[in-house]
Amino acid sequence: MLNSSFFNFLTLNLIKSKTKHFAIFIISILIVFVLSSVLFVSKSLQHTMMQTLDKQADFVVQKMRGGKTVDTPQEWENEFITIDGVTASNARVYGQYWYEPDEKYFTIVGIDIFEDNIVKQLNKLIKDVDIKKFTSKPYMIVGSGVKDFLAKYHYFDEYNFRTPSRAIQKVYIYDVLPKDINILGNDTILMPIDLAKKILGIDDDKSTDIALSVPNKLERENIKTKLILKHFDSRIILKQDIQKAYENMFNYKGGLFLVLYMIVLLTFILILYQRYTIARSSDKKEIGILRSIGWSIKDVLYLKVLENLLIASSAFMIGVVFAYIYVFIFNAPFLSDIFFGFNNIQNDVQYVPYIPFGLIFTLFFFFVVPFISAVLIPVWKIAIVDPLEAMR
Repeated sequence: MLNSSFFNFLTLNLIKSKTKHFAIFIISILIVFVLSSVLFVSKSLQHTMMQTLDKQADFVVQKMRGGKTVDTPQEWENEFITIDGVTASNARVYGQYWYEPDEKYFTIVGIDIFEDNIVKQLNKLIKDVDIKKFTSKPYMIVGSGVKDFLAKYHYFDEYNFRTPSRAIQKVYIYDVLPKDINILGNDTILMPIDLAKKILGIDDDKSTDIALSVPNKLERENIKTKLILKHFDSRIILKQDIQKAYENMFNYKGGLFLVLYMIVLLTFILILYQRYTIARSSDKKEIGILRSIGWSIKDVLYLKVLENLLIASSAFMIGVVFAYIYVFIFNAPFLSDIFFGFNNIQNDVQYVPYIPFGLIFTLFFFFVVPFISAVLIPVWKIAIVDPLEAMR
């Protein structure tokens, strides 16, 4: 039965009943669009974060006191590098600077401008960094969100930081970080490590934490034990733990949307099922006529399955394409605020396209299969009825 005449009839039938399928088609596009947009944002953020974290240190060591983190002695940096298996030990300085009038914060990161690796990484972000100029007076490199935020308050070239000692420290804007790293760098300020200590109120012989590199995975548990034995008041955070925390955060937000999607999809499928169960007389007559001219029940089911498969597949493809444009070209306005939050500086993030093939297949399966099932069962119930009775 699946010949050219069958497909010609299928095409003509779709054209004739296009008005009947229009509402279902539009709702299907909307459902696919919303879920695809959420998953595209979630997967893109996860991919970008995991790539960034892969380049981070394997261990982070923090000093604890009374269950809270405190400034870490910088001498631990030289102490830890002597442990066999540790290839790099770096004292890090970072913290949040609270802008009280607007209740926003900046993330200040201190960098050792004389460290070769730091300069190389900085040159990848900003071309031709003039070290002599950068160290000639207090300079900082700000994220694009910080730049826009400061400009709103007419701080175009410099900003006056208030230190914990109540002194005013003027720092000049050297350059702006590129927007393609806004996921991490939007609210970030990079400045020389000594200047960062002064603004954050960290003593000269202290740091925020110590970052360690341990390339051999087999040695990491042993080195973790050695670190704890050296300092019982320390907390060791593994890179894998940080990766899991970010992964869980994005999965949690994406999961909330997935639950809402399943509720909406279930409601839609029930409506679709009810629509075909309480079929209009014209639908019943159509099936009755087809049965009376020699179509088998299987032929009728083929017709309705292919008809609705075309509708569902077309809606799915259009919804996915719209979601791609919305997320990766227009940067998902409104949806980004849900993932990044509304409580800090507005993030004009640029998403990196990352769509696993398995994700598209899973979306297609969980949308099309319930869609076809909701149509197949009531159509089968009509098709098995005597043709004369169906045409009444």
